[in-house]
Amino acid sequence: MAVPFYDENLYLLNMKNDIEAKGAEMIPSVESFVADNIVIPPLSVMRQLATAVEAGKKLKSLKDFLATSGSSSPVRERASLSLYAVRSLVLREKDERPSDFGNNEKVLSLIRSLFDAEGNFLRRKIDSGSEAITAASLPRDIHGAPPESLVVKLAEVVGSFRTLKKMTLFWCRVVEELRRLWSEEEHVPSIPIDEIPDLNSCLLYQRLQVINCCISRKRRRAIATETLDFVITEASPKAEESAISNDNPAGPMLYARLSTGELVLRLGADRPFGNVTMLETGEPVYCPVTQEGPLLTEDLIKETEEFVLRTGSVGAGCSQLLSDMQAFKAANPGCILEDFVRWHSPPDWSETEPEDRDSFDGSDALSTRGYLSSRMQKEGNLWREFWDTSKPVPAVKQVPLFDEDLAVEGILDGFDDISPSELFEQLFVSLLGLGFVIAEAKLSSSSDFSKLFYECKEYVVSTCQSSTRTEKVDELCQVYETVETMLQNPEEVLKMMKQPEESTTPSGEPKRRFKRLILNFGGKDRQLKKSASKDQKNSTSPSSQPFSSFFDNKSSLFSKKPPKPENTSPAEKPSITDENDWTVV
Repeated sequence: MAVPFYDENLYLLNMKNDIEAKGAEMIPSVESFVADNIVIPPLSVMRQLATAVEAGKKLKSLKDFLATSGSSSPVRERASLSLYAVRSLVLREKDERPSDFGNNEKVLSLIRSLFDAEGNFLRRKIDSGSEAITAASLPRDIHGAPPESLVVKLAEVVGSFRTLKKMTLFWCRVVEELRRLWSEEEHVPSIPIDEIPDLNSCLLYQRLQVINCCISRKRRRAIATETLDFVITEASPKAEESAISNDNPAGPMLYARLSTGELVLRLGADRPFGNVTMLETGEPVYCPVTQEGPLLTEDLIKETEEFVLRTGSVGAGCSQLLSDMQAFKAANPGCILEDFVRWHSPPDWSETEPEDRDSFDGSDALSTRGYLSSRMQKEGNLWREFWDTSKPVPAVKQVPLFDEDLAVEGILDGFDDISPSELFEQLFVSLLGLGFVIAEAKLSSSSDFSKLFYECKEYVVSTCQSSTRTEKVDELCQVYETVETMLQNPEEVLKMMKQPEESTTPSGEPKRRFKRLILNFGGKDRQLKKSASKDQKNSTSPSSQPFSSFFDNKSSLFSKKPPKPENTSPAEKPSITDENDWTVV
C-alpha cells in the first residue's frame, strides 16, 4: 500500500490547535505545525492567484481595479474570463472601504507576521543537500523568487484571500508597510540586506533587493560621513613627521608627504594598493573608498542598453570615472595621472621601456619606471581631460551617482501602479516554484513517481520560460494538481499510471502522461466535491486554505463558506446564491 507523502488534514489540524492555543489573532509559522511533514502550498491558493492573473489582464493598474470593482457586473465580465476568474468575480461580498480593510485587526496581524524581522512566518524546513540545491534552482529557471523569500510568503498569503478585491487591498497594505520600513531605514525581512538584484529572479524580488541595498548604502554613508568629519576636525594642522597618527578613536590618521616635504591628510583612503608607490613622491598608493555603482533591475538594464544604442551616450561611465579620480586624489595627495591609471586600469601601464621612444610626445608620458599605453596618449583622451579638471574630493562628499531616495520612491510608486496581471503572475510563479522545490525533495527519490514528477517539472520550466506563460496559468495549475495528488493520494496515482497510455492525441500530437492524469484526477476531484458538498455546512473539518480557516465565522476578511464545485456543462446559466457564498457556474 502506498503511503501519502504528507497528510493535509494533519497539517490543518495542527494549525488549528496551534492557533487556538496562541489566540486567533496570532498566525503561527508552518515550522510549528508539523515536524516531519513539509507541505506544499494548497492548490486552492494557486488557483486563486491564477484567477487574479486572468482578471488582471483587462486592467492597467491596481488603482483601476479598485476604482471599477464596486460598479462592474460579475455577470457581464464572465464571458471574457476563465472559469476561475468568473467564480471569483461573481462572489458576493459587502462593500467595505479600503481604510476599513487596512485597519482590520486580522489584516494587521497578517502584516506583522509577514514582516516579522525574524522571518519565522511560513518558514519551511527545506533540505540543504546536493539534491535540494539542484531543486532550489527551479525558482531561478522559471524566473520566480527564492523559496524562503518574502515574495513567496506574500504569494501564499495573497492567494489565500477569496476575493480579488481583498487580494488587491492587502497588496496596497503591504506597500504601505514597505514605505514605513523605508522611512525608518529598516530592512525588508526575508530579503538579502545587501545584494545586487538577482536578474534570474522575478522583477518584484529584484526591486525588494534594491530597497534593502539602498537602506544598507544609506547606513554606510552616514557612518562614513560621520567618521570623515571627525577625522578632519581632529587632524592636527601641524602634523608630526610620522606619516601615521594612531591617537584617533575613528582609526589611524593617514598622511602623505608631498614633493615639497609637506604632510597632507589622506581622506577616504581604504587600504594600501600592494607595494605600489607614487611616481613623483615615493609615498604608498592607497585604494580609495569609491562611490558604489547604480542598482539596476532587469527592466532598467534594458532601458539603459536601449538608450545607449539610440543615443551613443556613455555619460554614466564618464561620471563614474570622474568620481573615481576625485576619490583617488583625495586618498593620495601628490599623485599624478599615471598613478591613477596603474590602480584603475593596469593594462594601460607598462613597466618596461617602449621599443620606439620617439613615438611618444611629451616627457610626462614616460617615467623612469614605465609608460602609458598608446590610447592614453591620443589627442583628446577623456582620461587626461577629466584628470586635469577633477578635484580631490572623498566619495562621501561627492554628489551621489545613484540617488537611493529617488530609486526607492520610484519603486514604491511603481508598486502602487503595477499592472494586476504583472503582480499576480510573479506571485503565482514564485509560489509554484516553492511547491515544486518541496515536492522534488519527496518525489525525486521515489521509484514510482520520479519519472512523472520530472515530466511535470520539465513542462513547468518550458512553459514559464516562454513568452506565453501568462496565457497558460490554468494549465500550470493542472500540472500542480498532478504533483499535489502524487503527494496526497499516491495509491490513486499508481492506479492511473497502470492504465494503458495513449502515445498520441487524435491530432497526432504527443500526449504526456501527466496530462491524462490531470484530467482524470480533475474529474474525480469534482465528483468528490459534489458528494461532500451536502455535508459541508455541518462539517467541522478545517478548510483547505491555510489562512481562510483562521477567520471563518470570525471575520469578514474571507468568505464564510468554501467555494462550491463548478459544473462542467457550459449550457447551464449562473445562479446567484446568498451574498456570502460562491456563485455556481
